[in-house]
This record gives sequence, structure tokens and C-alpha cells, in this order.
Amino acid sequence: MQTANLSSGYEMPVLGLGTWQLTGNKCKSSVKKALELGYRHIDTAWIYDNQKEVGEAIKESGIKREKLFITSKVWTDNLRYNEVLEQCDETLQQLQLSYLDLYLIHWPNKAVDLKETFRAFKKLVNEKKVRSVGVSNFNISRVREAKEKSEIPVSVNQVEYHPYLNQESLLEECKKNKITLTAYSPLARGKMINDKVLKSVAERYNKTTSQIALRWLIQKGLVVIPKASSENHLKENLDIFDFELKKEEMEKINKINIRKRLVNPGFSEFED
Repeated sequence: MQTANLSSGYEMPVLGLGTWQLTGNKCKSSVKKALELGYRHIDTAWIYDNQKEVGEAIKESGIKREKLFITSKVWTDNLRYNEVLEQCDETLQQLQLSYLDLYLIHWPNKAVDLKETFRAFKKLVNEKKVRSVGVSNFNISRVREAKEKSEIPVSVNQVEYHPYLNQESLLEECKKNKITLTAYSPLARGKMINDKVLKSVAERYNKTTSQIALRWLIQKGLVVIPKASSENHLKENLDIFDFELKKEEMEKINKINIRKRLVNPGFSEFED
């Protein structure tokens, strides 16, 4: 598995399993199957209400903790200093882990100064409960603010990113600030499955349109965390490291002129 070098000094697998909307036994069996197949990066969040199942799957897998990369997120209503510390402890308890590889602010909250949240993050890093910290759903101005207000490296910004939402300006800003961009919903929830551009490229490599989309993102320097529950889809998403897209194919996908944001809870600050 290829890895991305984080500004915190740690490495992050470029492909992980997203678990949003996976709950109960379905979540547990999906995570277990993913780990069996070779996934080592699992993404969850306090608000997903599945950390208990993710933790059980990790424990039952028998894989050594140091071989795994586990991400979670503190919810937007809990970004004050003590709330961050309390929610992180709850997350670790639910996951049955002593530390997180990555802890993110799930969504920005105008009512809380980022300095307060990052002060809590710094304490968590110092206490070795968290290795790397970052943000999620942050636009360019928020990324700059985070970089300015955090005393420790802001390693990751996790955002919706796929060929129908190609956020080049945000990607460039993150690269400039040594922040790794992680793409959630990288397959646009199946909206691109019949896209003509992706299909034409897929045929050349005997791959699916989903595999082409994931490969495009990784070659652009992003980490991808597609959600999958079936063994077939888990395998398909993993099978993207035996080929490389040509420069002209990358450009062709870059130029898909569709902008379709699928995740917008209403309290966001996106720059469309």
C-alpha cells in the first residue's frame, strides 16, 4: 500500500475505508472484511454512531495496532477545549484503542475560535492520545486560519472530492501549506458510473469507472476513503495500484465540466 507523508512526520495509507452510513453488524462485517483483504486505514467519526463496531472489528481482526491507521473526528458542536478532550476519550473508549492516528475537526463552527480547539488537540498529541491532527470540510480561508492558529502541524483536510467536484484551488492551497487532502465520497455515490470520459479511459485499462476515479485522485496527490460494504466493492477499490493514468488522461478527467456537491448540511461555508 502506498502512503502519504504527513506534516506531523507520520505516514498515512493513500487508500482507506470510509464508514459513514455503515452501522451495526453491517459496519462490523465490512471493516472485518476490509482488514482481511489488506486495508489498513479505517475512517470513522463520533457522529457516525459506529465506533463501537469499528473497534470490535479491529480487535477481532488480530492485526497489530501499529500496523493500522485509524481516523476519527470531533463533532462540530463539541469544539470547545474540554468538549474536545471528553469526546476524544469517549472515542478511544468506543474504539478500544489507546491512541488515534488522526483526529479531525469534523466541520468548522463559527461560534468557537479555532485556537481553543487546536489547544485541546495539542494536549491530546502531548498525551500521546493522538498522533496527527487536521480538519474536515474546510474551505481555503478556513485552511489558512487553521494553519495560523494551530501550534502543531495541521496534517489533513478531509473534503468531498471527485471528478464532478474537482476543487483544484483548494488542493493547491493545501499542498502549499503541506496539508494532505483526503477525498470522501470519491465515487460521487455512483453518480459518475456511466460518465463517458471515465468510461472511455476505463476501457483502455480494463478497469471500472470507479477505479479510474480513485486512480485519478491518488495521482493528483489525494488520499481516498471510499465507503464499501460488499466484498466485491472492497476488492475493486483496492485494485488500483497496478496501472497509471497518462498525463493526457488525467487532463481529460480534470476538464470534466460538472460541479455536483453531494454533501452540504446547511451550516457549511463552501466556496462554490
